[in-house]
Amino acid sequence: MRTKIQYAIFPLLITISMTVQAQSQANYDESKVPALVLPDPFVSEKGFLISNLADWENIRKPEIFNLFETEVYGILPKDFDSISFEKVNEKENPYPESADLEEVNIKVSRNGKSHTMRINLFLPKNQSGPFPIVLLINYEPTYTDGKLVKAEFWPVPELIKRGYATASFHVETVAPDNNDTYTTGIISTLYPEQIGMSNGMKAYGAWGWGAMRAMDYFDQHPQIDTKKSILVGHSRTGKAALWASANDPRWEITYANESGCGGAAISRRKYGETVEAINTRFPYWFADNFNKYNGKEETLPIDQHLLPGLIAPRAIYYSSAKGDQWADPKGEFLGIKLGSRVYSEIYGKRIEFPAEFETINSPIHQEAVGYHIREGEHNLTWEDWSHFLEFAQMNLN
Repeated sequence: MRTKIQYAIFPLLITISMTVQAQSQANYDESKVPALVLPDPFVSEKGFLISNLADWENIRKPEIFNLFETEVYGILPKDFDSISFEKVNEKENPYPESADLEEVNIKVSRNGKSHTMRINLFLPKNQSGPFPIVLLINYEPTYTDGKLVKAEFWPVPELIKRGYATASFHVETVAPDNNDTYTTGIISTLYPEQIGMSNGMKAYGAWGWGAMRAMDYFDQHPQIDTKKSILVGHSRTGKAALWASANDPRWEITYANESGCGGAAISRRKYGETVEAINTRFPYWFADNFNKYNGKEETLPIDQHLLPGLIAPRAIYYSSAKGDQWADPKGEFLGIKLGSRVYSEIYGKRIEFPAEFETINSPIHQEAVGYHIREGEHNLTWEDWSHFLEFAQMNLN
């Protein structure tokens, strides 16, 4: 089925005349997806055509960033007074023969108050560094009785075997994944002024902040090559990884697996999880301003196809699962396909996507941009990792 896509030239806000489907009933029927009228990445808010790198970097990219910050994700604060790192020894190393484990407390202070987050870092034991680093933003349980829970979700042995250092932090160590308690981490302690702001930091900003602090640790680590750095997130943390990378250019590759609404997928498709559905179920994830678009996705001044441009020319990778229709695999594919235009038209990358989503039968690995879809349900599996690591090897060399 061919997808018709139009770009709004000026103004950027287009109203689509249609009856808004009840958000309580998810749409999985492609025939009910509205024709896409999307903001054009290459037309500024004042209607100027963006055709070169200078205009992109100085005019359009800041516009798009400000809109995502104000209307979707909220602020990700970057200021603090001090940061320190302390190695601790609380957990048993599940891989003592192949990896060294560093458990690190990262203490950050601002305005006389401090918060400590924890990262777990595995370094190849019998190999020579410095090593490229893979950081996973995790919301799954990590350790039980000295062993990793859901080892396929974070495949440390395979990453170590391939010469990567790899680390993870749990979102709870920064901001709890709970509407009643999400502010009890860094938000109320370090950035209380954000509470109640319409564009104030919520959970995604906090989790992205945690990834930035982990990178601060990697930056000073003699065994880590941060010029070969990878940030990974699945589902909710895939959304956070994308926003973190848009804020922090130190990540060379960003991988969002099945990140769906508010992540990879085009919101205007109103397929599977919608803006209203996600804001209703998880009101602490996005900025309060995002609620303005509940059932009114067509009035968004941006859409998710503009997000990859904030990361370009650094590499970006999306993936989907055929059984995860809630995350809208076709919308995720369109998000990266349309988003790749900035890579090709501004940065000169060699990129070619299939004309139709339905024709994809193998991973799409290109210069700086990649995608795959697999059989199965919503999960981060070894199949996902293996496809992605092939892309990473190609783009880190």
